[in-house]
Amino acid sequence: QVQLVESGGGLVQPGGSLRLSCAASGSIFSIYVMGWYRQAPGKQRELVATITSDGNRNYADSVKGRFTISSNNAKNTVYLQMNSLKPEDTAVYYCNAYIRTMVEGYMNYWGQGTQVTVSS
Repeated sequence: QVQLVESGGGLVQPGGSLRLSCAASGSIFSIYVMGWYRQAPGKQRELVATITSDGNRNYADSVKGRFTISSNNAKNTVYLQMNSLKPEDTAVYYCNAYIRTMVEGYMNYWGQGTQVTVSS
């Protein structure tokens, strides 16, 4: 079994910054890609950013230039540095990982979500 544990959400004023972290643990053989998605009230879950094991990054247009995704492969951890936050960034942020497990092969996993609220 694999678990994704997120941390770092909270309340921040517009223009502020937050850093999210997500650590994967369990029966991991290798991780192909990790990333962040978000879901605002009444909206579909959407991609924010992803990073592959060899460092290729992908961002949603709405966060380019403001958010930076990074990872520590040795710790099976992914980070999302969010700067210049806007009220429209308010959402529950979910960590996602596509992992090759020891027993079940490649599986897609989600974290429990962390709330990010941008408000004055």
